[in-house]
Amino acid sequence: MKTASCLDHMAPYLFAQIDAKRDALKAQGVDVISLGIGDPDLPTPAHIVDAMAEAIRKPENHQYPDYAGSPAFRTAAALWMQNRFGVELDPKTEVLALIGSKEGIAHLHTAFVDPGDYVLAPSIGYPVYSGGATLMSANTYFMPMREENGFLAEFADVPAEVLSKAKIMFLGYPNNPTGACATEEYFDAAIDFCIEHDILLAHDNAYCDICFDGYAAPSILERPRARECCIEFFSLSKSYNMTGWRIAFACGNATAVGALGTVKNNLDSGQFTAVQDAGIAALTGDQRCIADLCALYQRRRDLVVDALHAIGVECTAPKATIYVWAKVPQGETSASFATKLLEQAHVIVTPGSGYGPDGEGFVRISLTTPDDRLLEAVRRIKEAM
Repeated sequence: MKTASCLDHMAPYLFAQIDAKRDALKAQGVDVISLGIGDPDLPTPAHIVDAMAEAIRKPENHQYPDYAGSPAFRTAAALWMQNRFGVELDPKTEVLALIGSKEGIAHLHTAFVDPGDYVLAPSIGYPVYSGGATLMSANTYFMPMREENGFLAEFADVPAEVLSKAKIMFLGYPNNPTGACATEEYFDAAIDFCIEHDILLAHDNAYCDICFDGYAAPSILERPRARECCIEFFSLSKSYNMTGWRIAFACGNATAVGALGTVKNNLDSGQFTAVQDAGIAALTGDQRCIADLCALYQRRRDLVVDALHAIGVECTAPKATIYVWAKVPQGETSASFATKLLEQAHVIVTPGSGYGPDGEGFVRISLTTPDDRLLEAVRRIKEAM
């Protein structure tokens, strides 16, 4: 039995490896503190759970869902975009329900990328941007991301031979894993670049709600001409503690949304309508739960940053996301430092090299752990160092 050749080029999925290491230690009775995966430790807000409980009992929700998402969910998503960003969308043609944004991002490659084509991906970013290209037997060009440039992916110097075969450029700000935020000028330059070279700009905005110190993350669709080339992905996972619910939406350029919808029509049957009803409750209900969540993560951010500084680990307090991006000590690599912490401190952090070539020299620390466990983890890290 021979598998597809593209699988030979797929690296093991980063977070699956972390789970396996965690489970192996726990099986030995070791107390492991995982700061590796961004899975919120708090439950989904009660009003969302209540909406799901009601929706799941409706017989009409037990049938196949609408492939593109229920009209009610797509309307709620469009209304949320208008209220949150002032962006007006046609829910029929410019909004598409997803079974989580990971699924949508991966399927976008199927809609636009042929074997031998190129995808432009940040050199530090969500692994699915490049993984989806590999599954299509396509290539990834990693746009450099440097600390001195605010971790903004540099696209101006993409080689001409790559540009001639480039189909999608992926960006994601606020950025996972660095916490970097993009300026309006940067978005405008990226849009102009993609229009000039006939490239679809896919913006991953999964962390737009998790912001601190008065910062409010924008939508790229707010920018002039964005609708000409942009599709944007929003996930309810982090904003509403709904990682396991697998509900998100894509929106923007109607051609891109339609092409992604065509792929999904042929590869999945849509998200369970009851889950979409819960998503409606999240998007249209009381948003104080997000403010409370941001306050919690800001407190944890400050706790972790202060503790890391106290033990000599360099990091910058991010304005958004649920992560702290920290430099590894001199003489260590991302992998060696993460392994050291796992074996000696029984603390899991994510090696930055797993996010792309320019992630080397950093680790990502997730804030989705209770305060006392965060402090205990930093104490253990200090001892290990």
